[in-house]
Amino acid sequence: MGYTFAKKEILSALKSGNYQHESRGDIDVKNLLAMGKVTADQVAALVASSNGSMHSESPHHVLKSVSVHVITVKDWYIKFYFLEPDAWFISVHK
Repeated sequence: MGYTFAKKEILSALKSGNYQHESRGDIDVKNLLAMGKVTADQVAALVASSNGSMHSESPHHVLKSVSVHVITVKDWYIKFYFLEPDAWFISVHK
């Protein structure tokens, strides 16, 4: 999938609201977007300011055919993947 595609798709999902949050035990500190402590617009601005050197990709820990993307930008860690029709956030935190 790659950085360019992932960036374009996650920005589109954030703009349209087509995203969800993966359930996790420590969501209150690991996903500030889910907790309402940052907005979709703020996350989009961070992603928009990133470049390919700030991106990594690996298989999902359960769904091996799904690529998980990590963007580390301005001390933020943004981890997500795509399952049609939505983007799914795992982590959004400093």
